[in-house]
Amino acid sequence: MACHTQCVRVLICPDKFAGTLSASAVADAVAAGWSAADDVVRRPLSDGGPGFVEVLAAALGGRRLEVATVDPLGRPARGEILLAGNTAYIESAQACGLHLLAREERNPNAATSYGLGLLLMAAVEAGAAEVVIGLGGSAVNDAGAGMLAALGAGPVDAAGYALPYGGAYLNAAAALAGAPRLRQVRLVAATDVDNPLTGLHGASKVYGPQKGAAEEDIYRLDAALEQFSGVLEQAFGVTDLAVAPGGGAAGGIGAALIAMGGRITSGIGLVATLIGLARELDAADLVITGEGSFDHQSLRGKVVAGIANGARDRGLPCIVVCGRNETGFREAASAGVTETVSLTDHFGSERTALAEPARGLTEIAGELSRHWSR
Repeated sequence: MACHTQCVRVLICPDKFAGTLSASAVADAVAAGWSAADDVVRRPLSDGGPGFVEVLAAALGGRRLEVATVDPLGRPARGEILLAGNTAYIESAQACGLHLLAREERNPNAATSYGLGLLLMAAVEAGAAEVVIGLGGSAVNDAGAGMLAALGAGPVDAAGYALPYGGAYLNAAAALAGAPRLRQVRLVAATDVDNPLTGLHGASKVYGPQKGAAEEDIYRLDAALEQFSGVLEQAFGVTDLAVAPGGGAAGGIGAALIAMGGRITSGIGLVATLIGLARELDAADLVITGEGSFDHQSLRGKVVAGIANGARDRGLPCIVVCGRNETGFREAASAGVTETVSLTDHFGSERTALAEPARGLTEIAGELSRHWSR
């Protein structure tokens, strides 16, 4: 749409609403409710978690190859690779995602990243020179041990026997079965967190509970990851792996990728660069972003933080739409957020917010449009 004097250029760039809507569906729902008199631009985003491949495919084109893989419990699942030039993009959540499990199935003691290894191997076999792995939304806590097993380098005990899958068994890890079959492919881990592998801010302590870990599990898992980090350091000749920023991403998969020579990068920063988000922000009058749960983690490297910071730096108002809001006004404002609107507040019911998120977002957008449209 051509923008005239009184036309507001609205940039809609949300993350997914986990468990209900993809980032593209969120953007569509908001756009549907916004004033037709304005210039609305949709740029759905991902920080490396669920939707990473879909968002990049929409922006980059390329070829999408379907791959047979397994879920965190070893059941058949479908994943895909996006090939753009010499680079392949894969998404850990397609094989390791928490959304693949029912709540009662969540068990980080036994969940495995083996399926991600199958995706990575398929990307290598497809001829990629570089593989970018989106990390986030995982159900696993095995520091990439399952992924390494799929690559021929799974953990073994002191007697040389392969360990069962799952983070709980890594306390017996003594070595790797071999070297990962990667054909010197460059690895990049795109992640939304900077947590280390172990400790108070590590994978087990921070993310274990949402994956089904009980209090006693957390300490066992943390100790097991500490043991496995030593194995990885010895196998790959690296140091300080347990405290490396980003090593705790996706249940410690970040640490395994670092050990293999991988580079950690900001997921939202990578996506923003690839889709030309800076140009869109430069041209915008108003920015709308959002995610399912807007909380303290949202302001630590996730989509909302990246967008709000970019809007603030350009003096643009930034509205956050979300399923529920658990962030204080001052905390959000300091990150560049002008206004926050939640589905829970809109409906007055969390049940309705989960059942009808698209309708709620369209209604919220209509209300916002009356205030913000010229």
